[in-house]
Amino acid sequence: MKRDLKDRKDVYTLVSSFYNKVRKNREIGYFFNNSIKDWDAHLNKLTDFWESNLFFTGSYRGNPQFAHVKADHENHNKINEYHFGVWLNLWFETINENFSGELAERAKHNARKMSTHLYLKIFSCRH
Repeated sequence: MKRDLKDRKDVYTLVSSFYNKVRKNREIGYFFNNSIKDWDAHLNKLTDFWESNLFFTGSYRGNPQFAHVKADHENHNKINEYHFGVWLNLWFETINENFSGELAERAKHNARKMSTHLYLKIFSCRH
């Protein structure tokens, strides 16, 4: 039986497993591989983000809206709702493979809300 997310180590496992899939994905991998130069730093930053999101630690410092708008601009405004769907499906798949429970479900729910918010922000910033 899978267990729920319980600490930063679990969050790092989730984030790193997820981004291993993302980087190899032919539909969205290039957006990430083109934008992210230091994967170790990025995985730590995203672990901070999800740790803050799930455990309210306040460890995350950053601006995900700015980062996603910039990535869209760098990719000639080609990021669309389909790409966010692929991202969400990989996120859910990774959670389901490794964890179950209240926090695992919260991670899915929060990712769904966040992806909608980020896509709308990207779209509103296009000129």
